[in-house]
Amino acid sequence: MKRYLLILAAFLFLAPAGYAQIRSENLFYMVDTPESFESFRKNAAQISIVCPQTFLVSKEGVLTGSVDRRVLEIARANGVKVMPLTVNKGFDQQLLHDIVSNPASRRRSIEMMLEYARRYGLDGWQFDLEGLHLSDRDSFTQYFRETAEAFRKEGLQLSAAVVHALENVGGPGMYQRFLYENWRAGYALKELSEIGDFISIMTYDQHTRRTPPGPVAGIEWVEQVVQYLLSEGIAPDKISMGIPSYSVYWYADYTEERGGFSNGRQVGYDWVQHLLGKYGATPQWHEQAGCNYAFWDNGGVFEYLFIEDAESLKRKLEVLKKYNLRGISVWVLGKEDSRFWEVLQEKVVKK
Repeated sequence: MKRYLLILAAFLFLAPAGYAQIRSENLFYMVDTPESFESFRKNAAQISIVCPQTFLVSKEGVLTGSVDRRVLEIARANGVKVMPLTVNKGFDQQLLHDIVSNPASRRRSIEMMLEYARRYGLDGWQFDLEGLHLSDRDSFTQYFRETAEAFRKEGLQLSAAVVHALENVGGPGMYQRFLYENWRAGYALKELSEIGDFISIMTYDQHTRRTPPGPVAGIEWVEQVVQYLLSEGIAPDKISMGIPSYSVYWYADYTEERGGFSNGRQVGYDWVQHLLGKYGATPQWHEQAGCNYAFWDNGGVFEYLFIEDAESLKRKLEVLKKYNLRGISVWVLGKEDSRFWEVLQEKVVKK
């Protein structure tokens, strides 16, 4: 009896931590850099899908690129699916129009994706075709449908990375209209989610070099994007929620062509520590945004740093759990806070 009580007590003590974990398909993007590869090598056990950004598609539908054999070996050893990205270089809008509006280009790119999949033993592909104008919505959807039909015959998965949206209107100002017409409205979100295996919603880049300083992915904003997708009838198990590993640094800049202007750039967590140390700045928690931030004076001008780290990750994983989403899509391996992986292991069970 005493032994039974001890076992029961141990179970009750451990159960809450175990049951609190979230089941998540953990998709991570990687680029062809030493730090991105090293992060994948060290943390592959916590990754479900890796998406190398190493292929470009031309206006003729010619796909160019390769997959590092070491990535394939590590992926196989850890049960990680490999789904490279198909990218229009520079997210060029005219290039994307030329591809999706030309049946021959669409067909050629599909054939090449299938051939590369056979060559490397891939599990599928993700479209990362951005700068999509709303006038190309039907052509893009048709391209995605044709690809999905071809992939299904080969047992391959297909997904799409899509730009964040909050509503299906132009928004309160010209900047929102610009985003709507050139980045958002071209994606038939519900239809794409039904055609493919899932969509990766880019719930990051809330503020960029084009905007005033602000969070990369404020928690209230992230939840609003998820709520919008669900209100459009997209099933939770078709939504992979984007999570940024990078931070953004805003500063005054100058070129001969533009003169003075405000600029912002993505930085990894090593640069976060470098900038904080260089300027003697102390991060502060921004409750509404759900992240840390810092600012300092540099030559009479304030500079800002909005930080993505282990603490902001915790808040985003709460959204994942609240809405029972498919998983997360993290941009990008190699820029994350080292504690990112501790939080992920604590909060998430990899699907």
